[in-house]
Amino acid sequence: MTFKLAALTGAVAIALAACATIQPAAAPVAVDHHVHVHSPEILAFLPSYCSSLGRAGACPEVFLKPLTVDDLLADMDAAGVRKAWMMSTAYLAESPMMVPPRPDAAQLVHTANAFTVMQARTHPDRLAAFIGVNPLTPTALSEIARWKDDPFATGVKIHLTNSGVDLRDPADVAHLAAVFRAAGQAHMPILIHMRTRAADYGAQDVRIFLDQVLPQAAGVPVIIAHSGGWGGLDDNTWSAMQGFADALAERPELKQNLYFDLAQTFKADTSQADLTRLVAMMRRIGVDRFVPGSDWPFSGPLDGYLNGALARLPLTPTEASMVRSAQAFP
Repeated sequence: MTFKLAALTGAVAIALAACATIQPAAAPVAVDHHVHVHSPEILAFLPSYCSSLGRAGACPEVFLKPLTVDDLLADMDAAGVRKAWMMSTAYLAESPMMVPPRPDAAQLVHTANAFTVMQARTHPDRLAAFIGVNPLTPTALSEIARWKDDPFATGVKIHLTNSGVDLRDPADVAHLAAVFRAAGQAHMPILIHMRTRAADYGAQDVRIFLDQVLPQAAGVPVIIAHSGGWGGLDDNTWSAMQGFADALAERPELKQNLYFDLAQTFKADTSQADLTRLVAMMRRIGVDRFVPGSDWPFSGPLDGYLNGALARLPLTPTEASMVRSAQAFP
């Protein structure tokens, strides 16, 4: 537990020190903060999940590919990425999108998390494991308790869309806050896909999160996936980012352990106007709050996203170096 906290509290200092010595044109992204590899059990579960009547649409083809950790490591090598945060997709097993629910869902969650932690144990210099939980189920707290003392279980991944969380429902917020509290007490950083299914998701949801959920994390790093959206730069994502910018301007102390990953926030074909607007928003929040992420395999080849699309952001050389070298632990 001490290892986890010590490894993650120096993120900003490390990023700033690195950008003083690394030239942006020559430096690949050091750490990808958002990748996925399904466990064999989740891969076997996906056909029934993707055909479930509870899903709103079909699963993307890449979501079903039987990619392995070796595939990920090879892509990291090709892109020059030293380390990646590997997110367990265990939470899929307890998603309300699975209709009818799996009777063995809780066991499937644990098995999938065990797979992810084992990859970090096998490749400790390349991978950090984040267990996955649905915060609305009893499994969430028991999984955190199971893994909190394992040095290779670095953090917790939460996906509000997939878990059916409504940030405007007080009961859901209480469950989410309890999971943040447990992760904080376990010194496990949290990566949260914060966007919900609400059609008007945005700034009002951010306020609820900042007021009622984030404080429960007890100072461990919290990373907002996709910069507050679910990939891309639509009106909801802009509203969420504006909500964060406004709130953090009023309460700058909240920035201390709050980060935003850039996983699939933009792509190679994102308009220059949107990229310029995104950089303006990053500057308002604080460029040092943003870390690189890909959402692999959805990103395609890591080199194309982390060292290609990322270079399109109209950042200054110092800002670009800060983002590309940002890392949560050495």
